[in-house]
Amino acid sequence: MALDATARRRWFGAVVLLAALAMLICGATVLKEKLGYLTFIFYWMVCFALTILAIVVALLDARALQRRTREEQQDLFAITLKQIETEARSRSNRRNRRQKRP
Repeated sequence: MALDATARRRWFGAVVLLAALAMLICGATVLKEKLGYLTFIFYWMVCFALTILAIVVALLDARALQRRTREEQQDLFAITLKQIETEARSRSNRRNRRQKRP
């Protein structure tokens, strides 16, 4: 079962966010006293990078959702306008037929 782009993007964002959350919990509890100075800085930079990546993925997802919603609204507007035009033409044709009858 292949995932579409939206599902892949959301799964990726969720995994990255969970990784950042796990690093936050581990760094604040288990690894608090065990990390050296450089490893401490590196560890929290990776956690920060994962958090930023999760935010970027969320923003990309929001942008894609806005684009898809806008396209669906435009399609719905076009379909509705065509239906109105078709109904107006059919009503006009019916009136013309009635007027032509003796």
